[in-house]
Amino acid sequence: MSGMSLSLREQLLKAGLVSEQQVQKAERDQRQQHQRGSHNVPKDKRRGPTPQQLAAQKAAAEKATRDAELNRKKQEKAERRARFAEIRQLVEQHQVPRVESDDFYNFQDGTNIRRVPVNTELRSRLIAGDLAIARCEGRYAFVPAAVGQRIRERVERALIHWNDPARKPDADDPYKDYAVPDDLVW
Repeated sequence: MSGMSLSLREQLLKAGLVSEQQVQKAERDQRQQHQRGSHNVPKDKRRGPTPQQLAAQKAAAEKATRDAELNRKKQEKAERRARFAEIRQLVEQHQVPRVESDDFYNFQDGTNIRRVPVNTELRSRLIAGDLAIARCEGRYAFVPAAVGQRIRERVERALIHWNDPARKPDADDPYKDYAVPDDLVW
Protein backbone atom coordinates (compact mmCIF):
# COMPACT_ATOMS: atom_id res chain seq x y z
CA MET A 1 0.00 0.00 0.00
CA SER A 2 1.30 3.43 -0.81
CA GLY A 3 0.01 4.92 2.46
CA MET A 4 1.65 2.19 4.63
CA SER A 5 5.31 1.62 5.12
CA LEU A 6 6.59 -1.75 4.02
CA SER A 7 7.57 -2.65 7.49
CA LEU A 8 4.05 -2.14 8.82
CA ARG A 9 2.66 -4.26 6.01
CA GLU A 10 5.12 -6.98 6.75
CA GLN A 11 4.42 -6.76 10.46
CA LEU A 12 0.66 -7.13 9.90
CA LEU A 13 1.23 -10.11 7.61
CA LYS A 14 3.60 -11.79 10.09
CA ALA A 15 1.24 -11.23 12.97
CA GLY A 16 -1.51 -12.92 10.95
CA LEU A 17 -3.87 -9.99 11.28
CA VAL A 18 -4.27 -9.70 7.48
CA SER A 19 -3.76 -12.06 4.57
CA GLU A 20 -1.88 -11.33 1.34
CA GLN A 21 -5.19 -11.22 -0.56
CA GLN A 22 -6.64 -8.63 1.82
CA VAL A 23 -3.58 -6.43 1.36
CA GLN A 24 -3.81 -6.66 -2.44
CA LYS A 25 -7.55 -5.86 -2.38
CA ALA A 26 -6.93 -2.82 -0.14
CA GLU A 27 -4.23 -1.57 -2.54
CA ARG A 28 -6.54 -2.10 -5.54
CA ASP A 29 -9.43 -0.23 -3.86
CA GLN A 30 -7.17 2.66 -2.94
CA ARG A 31 -5.87 2.98 -6.53
CA GLN A 32 -9.42 2.96 -7.96
CA GLN A 33 -10.58 5.55 -5.46
CA HIS A 34 -7.64 7.76 -6.31
CA GLN A 35 -8.31 7.47 -10.06
CA ARG A 36 -11.99 8.46 -9.64
CA GLY A 37 -10.99 11.61 -7.81
CA SER A 38 -13.32 11.21 -4.88
CA HIS A 39 -11.19 11.17 -1.77
CA ASN A 40 -13.89 10.43 0.81
CA VAL A 41 -15.15 14.01 0.86
CA PRO A 42 -18.37 14.25 2.88
CA LYS A 43 -21.49 15.14 0.86
CA ASP A 44 -22.02 18.43 2.67
CA LYS A 45 -18.45 19.51 1.76
CA ARG A 46 -18.76 18.69 -1.96
CA ARG A 47 -19.35 21.55 -4.35
CA GLY A 48 -22.68 21.93 -6.12
CA PRO A 49 -23.13 22.90 -9.75
CA THR A 50 -21.30 26.02 -10.85
CA PRO A 51 -23.23 29.16 -11.86
CA GLN A 52 -22.39 28.41 -15.49
CA GLN A 53 -23.88 24.94 -15.16
CA LEU A 54 -27.01 26.37 -13.52
CA ALA A 55 -27.37 28.95 -16.30
CA ALA A 56 -26.95 26.25 -18.94
CA GLN A 57 -29.58 24.07 -17.24
CA LYS A 58 -31.99 27.01 -17.04
CA ALA A 59 -31.44 27.90 -20.70
CA ALA A 60 -32.00 24.28 -21.73
CA ALA A 61 -35.25 24.14 -19.72
CA GLU A 62 -36.47 27.41 -21.28
CA LYS A 63 -35.61 26.14 -24.76
CA ALA A 64 -37.50 22.91 -24.10
CA THR A 65 -40.53 24.92 -22.94
CA ARG A 66 -40.40 27.14 -26.05
CA ASP A 67 -40.03 24.13 -28.32
CA ALA A 68 -42.99 22.39 -26.67
CA GLU A 69 -45.12 25.54 -27.12
CA LEU A 70 -44.12 25.84 -30.79
CA ASN A 71 -44.91 22.17 -31.38
CA ARG A 72 -48.31 22.61 -29.70
CA LYS A 73 -49.09 25.62 -31.91
CA LYS A 74 -48.02 23.75 -35.04
CA GLN A 75 -50.20 20.82 -34.02
CA GLU A 76 -53.21 23.10 -33.44
CA LYS A 77 -52.66 24.78 -36.80
CA ALA A 78 -52.47 21.42 -38.56
CA GLU A 79 -55.67 20.25 -36.82
CA ARG A 80 -57.46 23.48 -37.78
CA ARG A 81 -56.40 23.06 -41.42
CA ALA A 82 -57.61 19.47 -41.38
CA ARG A 83 -61.01 20.51 -40.01
CA PHE A 84 -61.42 23.19 -42.70
CA ALA A 85 -60.37 20.69 -45.37
CA GLU A 86 -63.07 18.31 -44.08
CA ILE A 87 -65.63 21.13 -44.24
CA ARG A 88 -64.58 22.01 -47.78
CA GLN A 89 -64.96 18.37 -48.79
CA LEU A 90 -68.39 18.06 -47.12
CA VAL A 91 -69.63 21.20 -48.88
CA GLU A 92 -68.29 20.10 -52.26
CA GLN A 93 -69.88 16.66 -51.97
CA HIS A 94 -73.30 17.70 -50.60
CA GLN A 95 -73.87 21.24 -51.86
CA VAL A 96 -77.30 22.02 -53.26
CA PRO A 97 -76.93 23.89 -56.57
CA ARG A 98 -77.47 27.65 -56.44
CA VAL A 99 -80.15 29.29 -58.51
CA GLU A 100 -80.40 32.59 -60.32
CA SER A 101 -83.42 34.47 -59.12
CA ASP A 102 -84.75 37.90 -58.26
CA ASP A 103 -86.11 36.44 -55.01
CA PHE A 104 -83.67 36.53 -52.09
CA TYR A 105 -83.44 34.79 -48.73
CA ASN A 106 -82.10 37.08 -45.97
CA PHE A 107 -80.16 35.73 -43.01
CA GLN A 108 -77.85 37.00 -40.34
CA ASP A 109 -74.09 36.33 -40.48
CA GLY A 110 -72.63 37.67 -37.26
CA THR A 111 -73.81 41.28 -37.09
CA ASN A 112 -74.44 41.59 -40.83
CA ILE A 113 -77.56 40.76 -42.81
CA ARG A 114 -76.71 38.74 -45.91
CA ARG A 115 -78.87 37.53 -48.76
CA VAL A 116 -78.71 34.76 -51.29
CA PRO A 117 -80.88 34.17 -54.35
CA VAL A 118 -83.46 31.39 -53.89
CA ASN A 119 -86.51 29.95 -55.61
CA THR A 120 -89.68 28.91 -53.77
CA GLU A 121 -88.48 25.34 -53.24
CA LEU A 122 -85.17 26.42 -51.65
CA ARG A 123 -86.96 28.99 -49.49
CA SER A 124 -89.42 26.41 -48.16
CA ARG A 125 -86.61 23.91 -47.45
CA LEU A 126 -84.59 26.59 -45.61
CA ILE A 127 -87.63 27.58 -43.53
CA ALA A 128 -88.48 23.95 -42.71
CA GLY A 129 -84.92 23.30 -41.54
CA ASP A 130 -84.16 20.76 -44.29
CA LEU A 131 -81.31 22.95 -45.58
CA ALA A 132 -78.64 24.96 -43.82
CA ILE A 133 -76.33 27.70 -45.01
CA ALA A 134 -72.61 27.10 -44.50
CA ARG A 135 -69.66 29.36 -45.20
CA CYS A 136 -66.75 27.75 -47.00
CA GLU A 137 -63.79 29.76 -48.28
CA GLY A 138 -65.71 33.03 -48.05
CA ARG A 139 -68.76 31.83 -49.98
CA TYR A 140 -72.17 30.66 -48.82
CA ALA A 141 -73.45 27.23 -49.76
CA PHE A 142 -76.73 25.38 -49.22
CA VAL A 143 -76.20 21.96 -47.60
CA PRO A 144 -78.60 19.38 -46.14
CA ALA A 145 -79.30 19.82 -42.43
CA ALA A 146 -77.48 16.59 -41.49
CA VAL A 147 -74.35 17.80 -43.26
CA GLY A 148 -74.77 21.17 -41.54
CA GLN A 149 -74.69 19.40 -38.18
CA ARG A 150 -71.45 17.62 -39.15
CA ILE A 151 -69.98 20.96 -40.20
CA ARG A 152 -71.02 22.51 -36.87
CA GLU A 153 -69.24 19.69 -35.01
CA ARG A 154 -65.98 20.55 -36.75
CA VAL A 155 -66.13 24.37 -36.69
CA GLU A 156 -69.20 25.96 -35.17
CA ARG A 157 -68.83 29.31 -36.90
CA ALA A 158 -68.77 27.67 -40.35
CA LEU A 159 -72.49 26.86 -40.07
CA ILE A 160 -74.06 30.27 -40.59
CA HIS A 161 -77.79 29.63 -40.66
CA TRP A 162 -80.09 26.73 -39.86
CA ASN A 163 -83.72 26.84 -38.78
CA ASP A 164 -83.68 24.09 -36.18
CA PRO A 165 -87.30 22.89 -35.94
CA ALA A 166 -86.71 21.54 -32.40
CA ARG A 167 -85.34 24.85 -31.10
CA LYS A 168 -87.58 26.68 -28.67
CA PRO A 169 -87.42 30.44 -28.12
CA ASP A 170 -85.30 31.66 -25.21
CA ALA A 171 -87.15 32.14 -21.92
CA ASP A 172 -85.90 35.74 -21.61
CA ASP A 173 -86.82 36.69 -25.21
CA PRO A 174 -89.31 39.60 -24.97
CA TYR A 175 -90.88 38.66 -28.34
CA LYS A 176 -91.35 34.94 -27.66
CA ASP A 177 -95.14 35.34 -27.52
CA TYR A 178 -95.30 37.03 -30.94
CA ALA A 179 -95.10 34.67 -33.87
CA VAL A 180 -93.20 35.91 -36.90
CA PRO A 181 -94.33 34.25 -40.11
CA ASP A 182 -91.60 32.11 -41.69
CA ASP A 183 -92.47 33.20 -45.19
CA LEU A 184 -92.07 36.90 -44.40
CA VAL A 185 -90.06 38.56 -47.16
CA TRP A 186 -88.17 41.68 -46.16
